Amino acid sequence: LFAFGWRNFIMVSTEVRILAGSGVCGAGFRAESLEEGIGKKPHFIGCDGGSTDPGPYPLGSGETAFGRSSIKRDMRLMLLAAQKEKIPLLLGTAGTSGGHPHVATAKEILLEIAEEEGLKFPLAVIHAEQDKNFLKKCFRQGRIKPLDPAPMFDEETIDKAERIVGMMGEEPFLKALDNGAEVVLTGRSSDCAIYAGIPVREGIPAGIAWHAAKILECGAASVEMRKTADSLFATCRGDHFDVEPLDQDLRCTPQSVASHSLYENADPFRLVESSGTMDLSTSVYEALNDRCVRVSKSGFAPAARYTVKLEGAEKVGYQTIVIGGVRDPYILRQLDSWLETGEANIHKRIADVYGDTITSDDYVLNIRIYGKNGVMGPLEPQKELTSHEVCLILEATASSQEIATSIATIARHKILHEPIPEWSGLITGLACTYSPAHIERGAVYRFNVNHVLEPVDPYEMFPIEYMNVN
Repeated sequence: LFAFGWRNFIMVSTEVRILAGSGVCGAGFRAESLEEGIGKKPHFIGCDGGSTDPGPYPLGSGETAFGRSSIKRDMRLMLLAAQKEKIPLLLGTAGTSGGHPHVATAKEILLEIAEEEGLKFPLAVIHAEQDKNFLKKCFRQGRIKPLDPAPMFDEETIDKAERIVGMMGEEPFLKALDNGAEVVLTGRSSDCAIYAGIPVREGIPAGIAWHAAKILECGAASVEMRKTADSLFATCRGDHFDVEPLDQDLRCTPQSVASHSLYENADPFRLVESSGTMDLSTSVYEALNDRCVRVSKSGFAPAARYTVKLEGAEKVGYQTIVIGGVRDPYILRQLDSWLETGEANIHKRIADVYGDTITSDDYVLNIRIYGKNGVMGPLEPQKELTSHEVCLILEATASSQEIATSIATIARHKILHEPIPEWSGLITGLACTYSPAHIERGAVYRFNVNHVLEPVDPYEMFPIEYMNVN
């Protein structure tokens, strides 16, 4: 147990008070909001550290989506508050994606803060990046199953992945706490598991605890008229939970909380976790006042088989882009056909340069048109161009940075001078934003896993490292 006895702060089966620092460590929160939350005597502080929202790059590259200074600021305030109040601090999905390099970065920041502030505490670091030989063994045993939709998965997929992480449930958090940790820093974890484990352990019904966790994990995203990222507070009791923002200018309403319950769900009422599925179809939302909402009658169905979601990313090549604008009304009136001809001429020039050393299968050229359908592509319902200018992003992806850059420069020059029928001489139709016009983006990645693994137990995939921070 904790040196300060963490269970002494919780009256079993009565209420559990929870402070969510923010929706993601690094996104920020008002220091005043955190202080307001501490004044309500929470039993623990939690904060998510990332997700797949930034795309596959952080997972593949090992880098973080937020800068080191942003992460350190948020982590420092939460750590100081937790240590002062002698309550646990739970930090999930370290460094955006929760792989080994992400956890190492977050751990380094945490230890740096402890040294600067003179803090001493027992720390648990829970790892989530999976050993590839272990995954291959599980694949051969039939323990890895596809979700829908899922890409092709085999042992070659495992080898191609830069890394694959497992999304831990609440059990590793609780194990670390039971073994004495005051601060728990984890690799990839379920956002909700950060907040649900302790309430369930302390006798709060699973439906209430998990639904509260769903609202807490995004911080103040469940408020009406959200201004910025901020903290959120919830109190879980035997038949309901109450949720409220900590900025006095914000308010939760039944509609804002109910709508956030549907956020990022494939099903509007059911959200699957490792240990079971939340059932929000019977949930009731009531306003306690103009800022606080009570939620009751939420359900949770235990899973017939415990599963852990896998996330993986593989490198697909290197990318170079060119950003430019087109404002010529003659070109804009025939933009689609102009670009179609221009793209064909780009491919011809690539063939001239490289001959048969590369084929169209060895590179990808995309032209994105912002001002027409750059956001939605072919799904854009507004088919007619209505703007007086458009932004073109010429995007070349290839097996090497050199080839990607060569293709991007070819594309820039061809589009720059692509002719139109109305003019017989040379035209310059693309105004490039930067000099040089091309921007090398480096390695690019794609997600290559959308599967679950059936572990022997909830701890098999998540080794815990314990240390005393002095």
